[in-house]
Amino acid sequence: MLKNILKMLFPSFFEDPERARDKKGRLMGDDASTPTFNEAWVGGKAPVQQKAAPKKRGRPVGSKNKAKPAAKKRGRPKKNA
Repeated sequence: MLKNILKMLFPSFFEDPERARDKKGRLMGDDASTPTFNEAWVGGKAPVQQKAAPKKRGRPVGSKNKAKPAAKKRGRPKKNA
């Protein structure tokens, strides 16, 4: 409930970041001559990227290094008595 009230009072804090576009509708790039302002994003600030989850270790899915099937038993088959 508190979050909804804050969204109504301060909508600019809860908006998703939006890329800046030129007159033709194409995405704009950042100008390197202005280090404190990012022209590629509306508002001049790029969103913070989250860290990727650590990769799992082990055999990769679909790899050719598959586990070998169990070996067949050798010898005569047992008789049913």
